[in-house]
Amino acid sequence: MKAAYAARRGVRRSMRSSVGWGLDRPYDQAKQEQCGRFALSSGLSRAKCTGDVMPLTVADVLTMPMLEIRLIAGHSGQGNHVRWAHATELADPVPWLRGGELVMTVGLGLPASARERGEYVERLSRAGCAALAFALDEHLAEIPREIVEAADRLGLPLLEITGRTPFIAVAEAVARWHADERVRGERRAAAAQEAMARAALRHGSLGILRALAEHTGCETLLLDPRGRPRVSHPEGVRPWHAEAAEAVGQLTGPRGSMMIDRGDRVLQVQSLGFTGPPRGWLALHGASTEWHTRILANQAASLLAIELVGLHQARARAHAQRAAVLSAVLDGMAGAADDRAAGGGAAPLFTTGRLAEICPMPPPPYEVIVAVARGEAPPLADPALDALSDVMGDPAAEETVFVCPRAGGLLLVVPQTEPRLGPALVERLSALTGLDICAGACGARDISEIASAVRHATALAGGPGYTHVDDLEPWALLRDALDPEGAARFADVVLKPLREHDRRHGGALASSVRTFLDCGANVEVAARRLGVHRNTMRARLRTAERVCGRDLGKARDRLELWLALSLDEFVPPGRRS
Repeated sequence: MKAAYAARRGVRRSMRSSVGWGLDRPYDQAKQEQCGRFALSSGLSRAKCTGDVMPLTVADVLTMPMLEIRLIAGHSGQGNHVRWAHATELADPVPWLRGGELVMTVGLGLPASARERGEYVERLSRAGCAALAFALDEHLAEIPREIVEAADRLGLPLLEITGRTPFIAVAEAVARWHADERVRGERRAAAAQEAMARAALRHGSLGILRALAEHTGCETLLLDPRGRPRVSHPEGVRPWHAEAAEAVGQLTGPRGSMMIDRGDRVLQVQSLGFTGPPRGWLALHGASTEWHTRILANQAASLLAIELVGLHQARARAHAQRAAVLSAVLDGMAGAADDRAAGGGAAPLFTTGRLAEICPMPPPPYEVIVAVARGEAPPLADPALDALSDVMGDPAAEETVFVCPRAGGLLLVVPQTEPRLGPALVERLSALTGLDICAGACGARDISEIASAVRHATALAGGPGYTHVDDLEPWALLRDALDPEGAARFADVVLKPLREHDRRHGGALASSVRTFLDCGANVEVAARRLGVHRNTMRARLRTAERVCGRDLGKARDRLELWLALSLDEFVPPGRRS
């Protein structure tokens, strides 16, 4: 019996020492093939539809066929990920480890004292080792108690490799498992790419987002060029959507990507499109940062870009058809007006009523905008569609507006809103084209006023920036209508008595009257503004009435005085005589 035990110990000793000293020993090929089959079947059974590269755990190693390994201590660490299996007999192998190793030893490098043996286990645990495995032979008959206790305390799995299992078999099984898992991951990634392509054909952007989410385990979101959420999977608002929109705003260049790592979750944002400004943004939020997630995200970004470019081209064709109808209406109305002036009476082919029948329009009133680019510039219609999408943010509403190239500039008919869409559209159009865009605008209460509004907007389109007819200060219109010399004579006649009195007596009748009129003819308010007593203010006003021969209680006299006192504001410096 002792001889049989010695023979068994001898076989085990030869197997351990050959690996421990780095010698190559043959191993049963059938066992290798069976381990390979385990790696394949195990990985496939544990692989999810997400396509993640599944981690190999200590528990998986314990169940590998033909590997005689049992768990001694550290049961709580069976979920540790095993990246590699490594045999070492160094007293301190930590400097040569990277974490995730299944460290195998026959105990040649174990310290002599119990305290140092406990510290040996602690160092391995701090280094991130997945597990510690011993093979018992004549050098080490049993695992020291202090190592067992330390492994239990630290949650580091402590294994015993028994039977006819050499260290190299464990290392090969672990390496083969990872190689097979990589192949499975590539196959799942290829299958996911095919699924996304089919989803793009069948369901468009939503199908792409759904397939990407299913094969990565991430939540997905499509944002417009300004960072506003458009479509998501799963549906509904998520807290991270706001973070994705903020990330888009932080990307300074026209195109780019960003990854924000929050520890347990990662946010990835990347631009969509092939040339020019982004057509939108793709965002993923989840725990996975594996290589296959990046591959699938790039594939989804390409599919979404194709989808968005196709939608843009379809929108451009639809707007071109609408523009042709609007141009026919405007040209027909202009031709009819010329015919009436010449004594004819031919009716236009297209009327405003016909326009509403052919082309859906938003409810009135409308803002009519005529935009032009300074100098030579490419057509503005195509970038104007992008500007509309960015500013309005409502695809359904965008379909009802007009984008019509005209001889006087690009005509846009959009809903009248508060605030107006015009300033934002001009600003965005300038940003997209890099050109100096100026625009005139006019309101139209209904369809019948669009032609007239186009004429007024065209007249203002040559000025800087955006100018709306309603923004022109009425007093500025009066100023432009005044003759500078006649206005100067009017002011001299009205104000001469007051100015002469102020010059002789050192008073302030003219400025007091101006303040009184600017304060709505309120003595109390005017006195506070000038910093005088109200009785002093009343005395000045009575003196001014006596000197200029006018009654401040009469509206006409107040108007004459206010116009004369405000003349310098009416007439610009270049027009003053």
